[in-house]
This record gives sequence, C-alpha cells and structure tokens, in this order.
Amino acid sequence: MHAYSTYTVKKWDEKPYEEISSSMKMTKATVEFEMNGDLTGKASVEYLMFYKHFDEKDQHKASAVYTGLMRFTGSVNGKAGSFVMQDNGSFEGGTAKSALQIISGSGTEELKSISGSGNYIANQDGFNIELDYLLSS
Repeated sequence: MHAYSTYTVKKWDEKPYEEISSSMKMTKATVEFEMNGDLTGKASVEYLMFYKHFDEKDQHKASAVYTGLMRFTGSVNGKAGSFVMQDNGSFEGGTAKSALQIISGSGTEELKSISGSGNYIANQDGFNIELDYLLSS
C-alpha cells in the first residue's frame, strides 16, 4: 500500500553538543511534525546531526547529514495507531532528503503489524512524505 502526506514543522529545538570549527559542528534536535493526508497525526523525532558546513548568516547554505528515530502517532489510510521509523538523511542546497525505514515490531493498535519504507523531502516548495507499507493480518 502507499501513503502520501504533507507535513508542517510544529517544533524545532536544536542545540550543538560539539563545536568542531567555526563552520563545522554536531547537534541534537528535538522536532515535532504535524501530518495531513494519507498519514494524519503527529510525529516526534530526535535527530543527531553533523554539519560539514554551517553558515550562521544563512542556514539554507548548510551541508549536513543526520539520523533520527521518529515516532508517528495517528492514522494511515484510516487505520489508527503508532509506529517508529529510522530516519537517515542529508541537507544540501536548502533541501532535506530522508530515507525512512519502519522498525519491525514498533506498531501499535491497528498498525501493530506495519512494515515498510519511505522517504521525505523538505524545501521551499513544501514538505512531503511517502510510505510504501504492508499491514499483515
């Protein structure tokens, strides 16, 4: 099955935990998203990020890689519950791109047996997420 949604950032709290140079650092971010579409609900994620290049004056010029664990709570095509995804991505040229993997055994309620993978893209044109998933009985 396939699910497509748009999302908005509701919270972004990012703090450096290691300054490597004036333009290179490692950070941790606590983030919350609101999703609308085939996925309707909220997602909370903890990101660890490495900035290969960071420009204090224009954050959209940054170059970074990140990994996180994202918990989605809501419904997928009308089925309610929650699940956790591993999120691995990069930020280049003002665009964040991520590969998502649903963690086996993390589903609850009607999404208890969910498995699959997906991706998201976030840039000035919008915030979109897609999942290809299975729900076994």
